[in-house]
Amino acid sequence: MDRRTFFRKGFGASIVVGAALAGRYDNLLSASFTADELPFDLVAVKGGEPDVMLAKGMKALGGIGKFVRKGQKVLVKPNIGWDVSPERAGNTNPKLVTAVIRQCLDAGASEVFVFDHTCDNWQRCYKNSGIESAVKDAGGKIAPAHTEGYYHEASIPWGKSLTKVKEHELLLGTDVFINVPILKSHGGTRLTIAMKNQMGNVWDRGTWHRTDLHQCIADYAGYRKPALNIVDAYYVMKQNGPRGVSVEDVVTMKSLLISTDMVTVDTAAAKLFGIEPADVRHIQLAADQKIGRMDLENLRIERITI
Repeated sequence: MDRRTFFRKGFGASIVVGAALAGRYDNLLSASFTADELPFDLVAVKGGEPDVMLAKGMKALGGIGKFVRKGQKVLVKPNIGWDVSPERAGNTNPKLVTAVIRQCLDAGASEVFVFDHTCDNWQRCYKNSGIESAVKDAGGKIAPAHTEGYYHEASIPWGKSLTKVKEHELLLGTDVFINVPILKSHGGTRLTIAMKNQMGNVWDRGTWHRTDLHQCIADYAGYRKPALNIVDAYYVMKQNGPRGVSVEDVVTMKSLLISTDMVTVDTAAAKLFGIEPADVRHIQLAADQKIGRMDLENLRIERITI
C-alpha cells in the first residue's frame, strides 16, 4: 500500500498537520492520570496464555479503561522487526497483539493502529510474524512504516547524545500509545525490551548505532513515554538475538509484565531473563536521568500466577 492510499484509508490529513508541529511536542501521548492513581506500579503475571495473562494483569490495574477512553485513537507498537515465525520469539506474540487490540476496542477506541519500522523486509515481517493477520482479525489497522516520508523531525534539546529524531507520524496523530515489546537477547545491548522497542518508532536509527546506542535509547525514552508498557515474555529468545537462529534459542516462560514506567518494566524483565538490570547500560542510564525507577523493592508490585 502506498502512502497516499494509506492516508485515504487510514487516519487522514490530521496527521500531516500534527506532524508539522513535531518538534514542539513533548510526551504527546501521555496517560490521563498519574501513576499514583493506579493500584500498582508493576503487575507480573505467569502461567497462562497471552490473552488470559493480559486480562488478569489489566484487571489488577483497574482495566484498560484507565488508559483508553471512548472515541480515542490508539497506537499499539509491538516488535515486528524480523521475518520469523512466532515460535522463534523474534517478534511480539501475535496472540498478545490481538488481545491488546480487542481490549482497546472494547473500551471504546475508535481506531487502533499497529506499525513497526522493521529490520527485514517489512511485508514479509508483517506477514510471517503472524501480526498482520492478528491485527486485522482483531479489528485493528496495520500501518506501513518502510519509507522516510512517514517520519517527521522532532527535537530533544535535553538529550545527551540524541538531540533530534525522525519519528513516525502515527505518534502525532493518535491519542494513546501502548508499547508491546518482546523480551529477548540482543547482541548489541544484551537485551531488547520496552525502551529499545521504541527504536522501531524512528527512521534514523542508524545514527543511534553510530553514536552511543545506549544513551540514545535513554534519551528517546525521556522524550517519548508510552501510556502503558506490556512486555511479552511467553516465548523468550535467550541467545542469538535479536533475530535468533532457530527454536533452540527459545525457552517458554509464559510470563507477562505490565507497567506505565519503561524503566521499571525493563528492570523486572531483565531480572526475569536472569541479567542484573544495571548490566544493561540503557536501563541504568534512564534511571540515572530520572526517566523511571529501578528500585523494585520500593514499588507496589502485584504478582499473579494462573
